[in-house]
Amino acid sequence: MEITCLTEAAETFTANVYLVEGQQSTLVDAGAMPGIDDTVSSRVATLDSIVLTHRHADHVDQLDAIQRAFEPTVYAADATGETVRIEDGDEVPIGGEPFEVVATPGHAPDHLAFVGNSVVFSGDIVVYSDGAFDNGSFGRTDIPGADRETLVESLEGLLERLPDTVESLYPGHGPAFHGEVRAVIERGRERAARGEPKYQED
Repeated sequence: MEITCLTEAAETFTANVYLVEGQQSTLVDAGAMPGIDDTVSSRVATLDSIVLTHRHADHVDQLDAIQRAFEPTVYAADATGETVRIEDGDEVPIGGEPFEVVATPGHAPDHLAFVGNSVVFSGDIVVYSDGAFDNGSFGRTDIPGADRETLVESLEGLLERLPDTVESLYPGHGPAFHGEVRAVIERGRERAARGEPKYQED
């Protein structure tokens, strides 16, 4: 399985969009970068599926364009349009490999993480480094639909279901991390649990 972030050079504010290539081709989130459909086309001839961590604009603004270009199956926590609804405990193929769907509300009510044997796609529930904290941060909870206590509970639940074999974290923002993923998530949980503003200006 090969994982590539397609939005590293984006000039527009966007979430990370990961192209996962294996027995199938999957996008994790669609992002907000104009022309992302052309970027995908430059890498693969067909796109089998898109899995959405949540429907904040920076993660889904280009979803319609990608759907028009490739007609992939879209998996998300809701069943809008042609979307296939997935929920906690389901299994979804990413790059042709099975990933467990873990409901992780707190940053957004519909937030999902995807946990595989060696990889976790965490969306915005936990990130490696984001300008607020390095080596373990967490999604904002000062926006509509977010809740800090729920986010902390979601991180605890994610830790409980994280296999010891996971060695790579692919978050919705900032760089990916390879190493002691559990420790990064634990630091994010501890920082969120303090209840302090994530950013000093909050």
